Amino acid sequence: MLLIEYPTCTTCQKAAKWLEANGFSFDRRHIKEENPTAAELALWHQKSGLPLKRFFNTSGRLYKELGIKDKLSSLSEEEQYALLAQDGMLVKRPILLAEDRVLVGFREKEWEAALKK
Repeated sequence: MLLIEYPTCTTCQKAAKWLEANGFSFDRRHIKEENPTAAELALWHQKSGLPLKRFFNTSGRLYKELGIKDKLSSLSEEEQYALLAQDGMLVKRPILLAEDRVLVGFREKEWEAALKK
């Protein structure tokens, strides 16, 4: 598994602690230093089954500064992937890449249901 995180993000820290406490081994990737590409985001979006808007960090400073909320509905999926790929701080985190699934944002019950089969 790969945990895509921003190390100082408390939600990312909670997710990592939860994974460790539940015996999962995983690698880490710093979302700001190694920003996801548009192609990666498209693949993750497809695997997640989530609406693309869930990949945006809507509570982030950059999201608000750029006024993305008002622009999102007029952008194609490709334009949204390109926008997300510009800066890792626009991307919701953490993202967990497991074998056959992608989890976006840490919700303990959701992760438990998805990973503890």
